[in-house]
Amino acid sequence: MTTGPNRILDEFAKLMTDAAGAAQGVRKEMETAFNAQAERWLNSMDVVKREEFEAVREMAIKARDENEALAARIAELEAKLAAKS
Repeated sequence: MTTGPNRILDEFAKLMTDAAGAAQGVRKEMETAFNAQAERWLNSMDVVKREEFEAVREMAIKARDENEALAARIAELEAKLAAKS
């Protein structure tokens, strides 16, 4: 059995280890609560998620490209029709 300053230092080291573990647990709990609150806040603002934004962006780019191709085709057909007249 240890006595004197060694026992006190051992108890103090154990107390500090326990306190560090508790602080880490509190930090994780706070982080989880903050993330949940931030998600609720963003959902209430109808903010679009990045994945959804990227999907719609790709659809818009594809639609624009198709519109440009169709406009070029229409211009070509109109030119052919005007040449026949």
